Amino acid sequence: MNRVISLTRSRLFWPIVTLVALLVLNVAVAPGFFSIRIQDGHLFGSVIDILRNGAPTILVALGMTLVIATRGIDLSVGAVVAISGALACTIIADSPEPGSVGTVLSAVAVSIVFSLVLGSWNGFLVSVLGIQPIIATLILMTAGRGIAMLITEGQIITVSSAPYKVIGAGYWFGLPVSIIIAAVMFAIAAVLTRKTALGLLIESVGINPEASRLAGIRSRGIIWTVYVFSAVCAAIAGLMISSNVTAADANSAGLYIEMDAILAVVIGGTSLAGGRYSLLGTLIGAFVIQTLTTTVYTVGIPAEITLVFKALVVIAVCLLQSPVVQARLHRKKPAPVAAQPTGVAA
Repeated sequence: MNRVISLTRSRLFWPIVTLVALLVLNVAVAPGFFSIRIQDGHLFGSVIDILRNGAPTILVALGMTLVIATRGIDLSVGAVVAISGALACTIIADSPEPGSVGTVLSAVAVSIVFSLVLGSWNGFLVSVLGIQPIIATLILMTAGRGIAMLITEGQIITVSSAPYKVIGAGYWFGLPVSIIIAAVMFAIAAVLTRKTALGLLIESVGINPEASRLAGIRSRGIIWTVYVFSAVCAAIAGLMISSNVTAADANSAGLYIEMDAILAVVIGGTSLAGGRYSLLGTLIGAFVIQTLTTTVYTVGIPAEITLVFKALVVIAVCLLQSPVVQARLHRKKPAPVAAQPTGVAA
């Protein structure tokens, strides 16, 4: 009994239950949901589609997790997605050899380097100038779409490049390349934050920045690093999205992806107040978001109420994770909230 109680208290319990419930619902509606077939040496199936289509969300949510762990937020990731895809597609379209591997590598490199500049800008505003993260990243969120429109000159840039299409729609060893890229980025983040002191430093900055500063931790550099990493993840996601459709649309590329990333992080059990975080929880949260999107089409929910259905599921998961509901489920009173000091003395 105690094991069951401790299991339900885990931050990952309800996200996993939600993911399993969505998968069971899909199987009930479409019995062949889990079937995977091999065609032309590639794996195909609904589960593979969820993994492939969810790869951009996983990448953006991965960077968002580390930003939120430092008490920050990055609303500009959608704009970075649009800029990255627009820049890469424009370079390839303007090249005399759009099908060349060298051209594609150059376009990818330019996009990622430019994302480093954008991430550094966010980090500078937050860590050096002390601007609130939501305001600092809102600046780039607003201006970023304009930058993407300037790059594409207000047009949808279509490219015809087989090497570029590999990033979002290609296959390696039978698996979609986007899944492999997302897995590699997740492994890098997990190793750097769990096998080195970086993860502990990020948590300490998120829990108490002032105490971390007094302890000799350079919080400015850590905050700067997580915003740069978030921008790089968003840029790679932008390359995936534009590569998958072989086109760059500055208006719609990455639209609302920052909301999905934040939801994935919250569903995964990471607190928006900063501090402790869970990369595995974020991964599960991203799968919940993508599976939820697939479930909408599988069940046949009308398009006009898709967002309502999505919001109801997210609200249910967040409520089940709340301290008050957890206390009720385990029949104990929640910990009292400390009174905030008031008055002139405070």
